[in-house]
Amino acid sequence: VVAASNGISGKIEISADLKSKVKPNDIVMVIARKPGERMPVAVLKTPIAEFPMSFSLTDALAMNPNMPLSQISSASIEVRISKTGMAMPEAGDLISSPQTVKVGTSNIRLLVDQVRQ
Repeated sequence: VVAASNGISGKIEISADLKSKVKPNDIVMVIARKPGERMPVAVLKTPIAEFPMSFSLTDALAMNPNMPLSQISSASIEVRISKTGMAMPEAGDLISSPQTVKVGTSNIRLLVDQVRQ
């Protein structure tokens, strides 16, 4: 998968001790925010696949067409695996630590290694 220069892509991995908590109908969400802001700039929602799984965030996934990913220079990226696929985080969601990366980066590795309390 080749990312356009205005997107962010990479792989999602999951820690060995959390693999058993993932269910086949869980939803993987990759969330990009402007660093320091709460509102996502872009969100990818996809069913669970094999790990490591590839992801790609592009302007097509922008929450607001007037504020696409390509308009910011860097983004805070995190993964949340949700039982319900709801926008609001819930206790029991599996999450990664946020990483701030430059928009255009194509080899990010996000590790889901925490359970939201």
